Amino acid sequence: MAQRRVEAVERALTLLGAFSRDRRELTLTELANASGFYKSTILRLMASLEYFGYVVRDERGVYRIGPAVLTLAPLAVEGPQLEDLVRPVLVALREASEETAAFHVRDGEARICRLCENGRLQLRHHLDEGARVALGEEEAVDQALGGELPPGRVARSHGGRQAGLSTVAIAIHDDAGELRGALSLSGPGARFDARIEAHHAPLLIEAAARLTHAWPRMLGPI
Repeated sequence: MAQRRVEAVERALTLLGAFSRDRRELTLTELANASGFYKSTILRLMASLEYFGYVVRDERGVYRIGPAVLTLAPLAVEGPQLEDLVRPVLVALREASEETAAFHVRDGEARICRLCENGRLQLRHHLDEGARVALGEEEAVDQALGGELPPGRVARSHGGRQAGLSTVAIAIHDDAGELRGALSLSGPGARFDARIEAHHAPLLIEAAARLTHAWPRMLGPI
């Protein structure tokens, strides 16, 4: 096994491993201290990681984890369990509503689309799993992830980041009341809005109740 290892890859992974929840941004000097590598080596490795989107470097020269890592996050250790629990619910929501159904989690001051089932209609709202966006108070999903939306209450938004887009969302809690994420349905407002009260909102409320009931038996914290 040792003969099959690649030193440059291991060094690049060591640099990625220097980041953590408590160390989200690192300078060149901090990376050198954390890894023990020469700065010239770090600059070459980080340039490759930046090229492929695994890190980003701002105007100050400070590094942080890039968006490419987020596309791999849904495939991590808890992925199969989370998918077994949530994916059937999203499929059922998509089939019943014909709109895009998604499950989101909060990550600091941003949200990540962990799983989604895009609507089947030609005119639809398209989401990518792993997509990360900053939180905004006017967005229904962000309201659901804010921790202040009562269980069973549906948030609604129209427009926001994308003109003509309507979204309904509901917070998902476990049986202890801890927030685990948010379910959403979204689509073009011209078609979507007329069905919110009679159809889309009840679907979300029922789905949230199912997940709350099932979560403790299948999956711990995300």
